[in-house]
Amino acid sequence: MTTTRDQADRERRLSDLYLAFNRRDVPALLAAVTRDVRWPNGWEGGVVDGREDLAAYWRRQWAQIEPSVEPTAFTAEADGRIAVTVRQLVRDKRGTQLADNVVTHVYRFVGELIAEMEIRDQRP
Repeated sequence: MTTTRDQADRERRLSDLYLAFNRRDVPALLAAVTRDVRWPNGWEGGVVDGREDLAAYWRRQWAQIEPSVEPTAFTAEADGRIAVTVRQLVRDKRGTQLADNVVTHVYRFVGELIAEMEIRDQRP
């Protein structure tokens, strides 16, 4: 069972991870996920399994595009996961805006680490 204190701590850690993502800080990001993490490949499609493949995915993505993410709201789900409303801005390497949208990232934790992430599109 997740307490209010656990929820607040997870929200703070997730906020820090979004900042790490925007800094391209792979070691900080990988330190926050389980070894067998399951992560959606929102750029190429499919799913990425494990820390090594997740790091490779992010590096491929950042070599081609410049995504930035900003959390705007956190919600505790009934099953203990945390849903984060995120403004996602994507630019190409020349700075041209490719996308500016809102999505929901849903995280499942095992202890203090993220074990799984899901992306839910926000439809108008």
